[in-house]
Amino acid sequence: MPLTHFLGLLALVILAAGLTVLLLVWTEAPLAAVAFAALVGSLILGVRQWR
Repeated sequence: MPLTHFLGLLALVILAAGLTVLLLVWTEAPLAAVAFAALVGSLILGVRQWR
């Protein structure tokens, strides 16, 4: 992977994380609910790969 693609991907991941935190603060959602949703999403994607 070229360095420019890697740095662009890294910047997009950091931007997405920042937008997620801003959305969390703006909606005043509890952090535990967002963490639980991320955990469930990760488990669902993991199970789909096993099939």
